[in-house]
Order: sequence, then C-alpha cells, then structure tokens
Amino acid sequence: MSERILRALRLKTDPGVFFTTVGVILLFVVVTFFAGDWVGSVFGSASGWIMTNLGWFYIFGVTAFLGFLIWIALSRFGHVRLGGDDELPEHSTLSWFGMLFAAGIGTILMFWGVAEPISHFATPPRGGVEPGSRDAATEAMAFTLYHFGLHTWTIFALPALAFAYFIYKRKMPPRVSSIFAPLLGDKIFGPLGKTIDIVALVGTVFGVATSVGLGTLQINAGLDELFGIAMSPVVQVLVIVVVTTIACISVALGLEKGIKRLSNLNIAVAVALLIFVVATGPTLFLLKGTVESLGIYLSTLPELALWNNVFPANDDLASWQNTWTVFYWAWTITWSPFVGIFIARISRGRTIRQFVFGVLALPVGFSVLWFGIFGMASFHIELFGSGGLTEAVVDDGDIPGALFAFLSNYPLATLLSGIAVLLVVVFFTTSVDSASMVVDMMASGKDDDFEPSPTHQRVIWGVLMGAVAATLLAGTGEGGLTALQEVITVIGLPFFIMGFVMMYSLVRGISNDMGERPPTITRQWRRAYSAEELEKHEEAPSPEPVHPLYHIPGDGEQDDGAPLSAGDDKGTATEKD
Repeated sequence: MSERILRALRLKTDPGVFFTTVGVILLFVVVTFFAGDWVGSVFGSASGWIMTNLGWFYIFGVTAFLGFLIWIALSRFGHVRLGGDDELPEHSTLSWFGMLFAAGIGTILMFWGVAEPISHFATPPRGGVEPGSRDAATEAMAFTLYHFGLHTWTIFALPALAFAYFIYKRKMPPRVSSIFAPLLGDKIFGPLGKTIDIVALVGTVFGVATSVGLGTLQINAGLDELFGIAMSPVVQVLVIVVVTTIACISVALGLEKGIKRLSNLNIAVAVALLIFVVATGPTLFLLKGTVESLGIYLSTLPELALWNNVFPANDDLASWQNTWTVFYWAWTITWSPFVGIFIARISRGRTIRQFVFGVLALPVGFSVLWFGIFGMASFHIELFGSGGLTEAVVDDGDIPGALFAFLSNYPLATLLSGIAVLLVVVFFTTSVDSASMVVDMMASGKDDDFEPSPTHQRVIWGVLMGAVAATLLAGTGEGGLTALQEVITVIGLPFFIMGFVMMYSLVRGISNDMGERPPTITRQWRRAYSAEELEKHEEAPSPEPVHPLYHIPGDGEQDDGAPLSAGDDKGTATEKD
C-alpha cells in the first residue's frame, strides 16, 4: 500500500519512516490547531518537571560533551580523516565557515544579539549585583557568551562528528541510526533503527520550527518598525508562508547554487552591519569592550560550565537557569541532527582534529565578536546614551523588537532596520532550505550527492516546518513563544540521552576501525659504569619503523585468506602480459 502511494506521489524515500514522521507531525498540527490551550498545558507541565528535576543533567551533560570533543581531537584519533585516508576537503575554509554559521545559529544571533545582553543587564542572573550597573554588564556578557559560545557549538559538533565518521568513513546511510551501528549492528536497518530515525526526524522538525518561529517574530517586529504592521498571528503566518516559499526555491536550486550562495551573501551582509555599528558608534569603547568580553568569557567559563544555581539570590531567580540555559540546551539538541548532518556533509575530507577545532573555533570566534560589539554598544546606550532599551526589551517584553530599538540609535536607522529584516529573512531561508535537504536525506537514507531525491519531496519537509511554526504561533494563543519553548524542552530530552550513547559508539567505532595500537619499542640500554660505555651505548641506533606497520586482512590475499602469488595479483602485470 505504502509503495503504491510512493509511486503515485513520485517519491523516493523510506515509506515507513516518511509516512510515520509526516503523520505524527500532521497529527500534532491538527490537535494544536483545535486544542491549543490543552496542548500548551500538557507540554507546559512536562517541561516544568524536566527543568526542575533534570536541569542539572543538561548542565553537566553539555560540558561533558565539550570535554569529550577536546579529548578526541587531541588523542591519536585526531589524525583520522572523515572520508578516505587520502581525501581532501571539498570546500574552502571561508565557504565552510559561511555555511557553518548560516545553517547553525545565524537567525539566533540576530534575535538575541541585543536582547540577551540587555535582559541580563537589567536582571543579573546570580543577583548580588546592582541591575543596570557596570558589574551587571560584566555578568551579562559572561552568561551571553556562555550560552552562545563553545557549549552551543559543542551540541552541534558532537553529532556532526559522528555523522561524518559513519557516513563518509563507513559509507553508511545519512541517518541517526547509523551512528549506533557499533552497538546495534544490523538492527539499525530494522524496527529499532527506524524508530530512532522517526524520533530524530520529529524532534528535528520541531527544533527547526522553533527557530523559524523566533525568526518570524523578529521579522514581524521589523515590519512594525518600518511600516507599522502590528504584531499579530495573521501577519506571522503570512511571513512564514512567504519565507518558506523562498526557502523551497532555494532547496530546488541545491547546495551549490542555493544554500552556499545565500550563506556567503549572509555572512557578507552581517559583517557589513557589524562594521557599520563599530564605525558609527563609540568605536574605541566597542573594540576595548569586545576584547574584554573575551577575557570575561574565558575567566568565568570554568565556573559557569557547571553552575547549577544551588543557592539562588532570591525566589525570583530560583528558576532563572531553567528558563534560559536549560531551554537553550534542550532546544539546540533537538535540531542538532539536522545541523550535524549538514556540517558533516560540508566537512568531508577534514581530519577529526581539523573538524573539532574548526567547528568550535570559527563560529564561536564570530559569536564572541558579534555579541561583544552589539552587547557593549547596548550597554553604552543605557549607561551613557539615551537609554530606553531596558524598558523596551525587559519592561515591555519586546524581545523580537530589541534589534530594531537598538538600531534606532544609529544613523540611517530606517535603512539599517530594512537591511536587518532582510538579513533575518536570509538566515531564516538558509536554515529552512538546508534543514529540508538534510531531513529528506535522513528520511530516505540516501545521500543527495549520489542519489538526488525529487525536488517536491524536499519541499514537503520545508512546508511541514513552516506549518509547525505557524500552528504553534497562531494556535496556542498569545503565548506562542512560550509554547515553542515548552514543546522543545520536552522533545529535547531523548536527544540529550542519545548524546551519551553517541560518544561511546563513536569511540568504539573508530577503535574497531583503527585496530590495536602497535606496541611502543624503545632503544635497549646496557649498564654503563664509565664514560666509554655510556658513549658506546649512545651511539647505538634508535628503533626504526618497519613498514607496513599494519596488516589489513584481505589486502593482498585471496578470498580464502591465502597470500596471492605474483601471477595471481590482478593489479600486477605478468610476464605473459
């Protein structure tokens, strides 16, 4: 039955995974549309329990993931190449960085670049600091960079590394279940593996939908600033329809023509906006503040990485970490399979060491620069300028409009706001189109490079992501953003548990493929009781490697394991030839 439907719809995918995933998503959309308050209540209760009782688990877990990545990059595994042993990277470092950034948290940096520093500036997370003071600014930068620095990209890098290894080294399907092959064996192709893939697909769609929802709210806020188009569910649904359509066109164009060009364009525009803020704002203050922000981040990171708010300053701050840090980690982990496969796809040919330090260092470096400039510029407006950001963002709760309130303090404010809206739209588009391509690969189990899927099949996923975002924003009343956060917190838990299994599976897989490490051999010394004896022993040569160091079973052997003779080797010319 399902095969007939596939042929009728001209789809090339796994029917069980595809139809089950689509069915679950559509069921959620329908139920939320007709019973939004009930859905919000159910997920609100579940997310509240998770945040209260398992928040510590998230805090410890992401830090453990970071430690694992640093260890595996510096270990003997760091030389392993993600692909053939002699394969080289297919994308330049600059293009690689652009695609990393645009498919990762480009939209989120635009959304929180001003809003998060100002929020913590007005309400210091740990208390004991006067709100709106210089000390509050320091604490605000520490937490902002903690949330969008190494830890966020660790959540992306771990599954990305696992995907890259099992897809391009072991030539396995681009699915989450492939990562568990060392543990499950051929069961990854059975019901258990398909269940893992369905859960991953549903979570990924909801994770990306949350990002889409945040981007939509910010676009609506920008349209309100530019044209007086008030914030409303109708406008937000229209925005989702328009941007999803653009994203689907980009999906049809493919990675090279669509996503890569949009990513490079976005990075150029984002850098131009950053330079404009530095050039027309308090330049020296921003440059000094950005450098100082890096120092604040590095000095407070060891403490914040394991901080669990055991002794909150007051009752109002008791749940602060749950609604900020824990939500970020839960949200990021849900769309890490999509970002992971996408990063793996553009990172083929790099060594594990290059991969880990590139994925952690390049985007994190830009994030430090972005938040350093926009955060410090926001503090300067509050401390030495006209102010008003705290009132708009914190008192009035206009987080989506934070960037536009900030830009109103700069020359050409209207033009800048228009560019910012365009930038959010393009970041939004690159997230949806790259997610559509990757989710389609996860569902079909086929790499788009070797067996391209029908264009309309990838478009289906883009439409589903837009539908989930629109339903959550329009179908759950005024608390659309809150609903997004609660849903994602619940869905993120199984993903988070998978991360620990993923670390073990990756190490086991690489260890099996590399074989045992050769024994260490040193120069053998004899007793030396005189200068002559010592000099004689020092002249003895050190051990030299004997090649090949490893014997690969089957390499140069017949099918029965016996060595090939010279005439039997099909790759060697014989005298008769």
